[in-house]
Amino acid sequence: MPVFVFLFIVLPILEMVVLIKVGTIIGALSTVGLVLLTAVIGAALLKQQGLATLTRANQRLNSGELPAKEVAEGLILAVGGALLLTPGFITDTIGFLCLIPGSRHWFVAQAMKRLVVRGQGGGFYWSSGGGDPFGGTDPFGRRRGPDDEIIEGDYRDETSRDRDHIEKK
Repeated sequence: MPVFVFLFIVLPILEMVVLIKVGTIIGALSTVGLVLLTAVIGAALLKQQGLATLTRANQRLNSGELPAKEVAEGLILAVGGALLLTPGFITDTIGFLCLIPGSRHWFVAQAMKRLVVRGQGGGFYWSSGGGDPFGGTDPFGRRRGPDDEIIEGDYRDETSRDRDHIEKK
């Protein structure tokens, strides 16, 4: 809840204060022009960085690897693009930080600490940090007990048709 209060109440008020201050210094028309210029530059940067990230993700998929880092980069790029389209200098600053490779890689490193990837088509999910990432349940909604053990191993699925085929040999 506090995040939503910040995003929808505090941040817009801060943006208005900054826009008014900048408008009194450089003029209203120049301020509007500057906001539009940051949106255009941001859109061009988003296109360039987004295509580069998509290319890297395709390369990883083609080599049989899970592009978890590229997925996180794509999410951060999307957030950065949305922030750049939002009028205001604070959101533009955060948006540009999401699009600049150096700072984006830092954001990705922070996000990857909370990203948990499951193999074999199991997908991925974001953990809230520390403890059980599912809040006491697994991805299928089953409750976990404190003494539950995870047993790793391989298995082979033998449906009745497979067993019949083996017995006929």
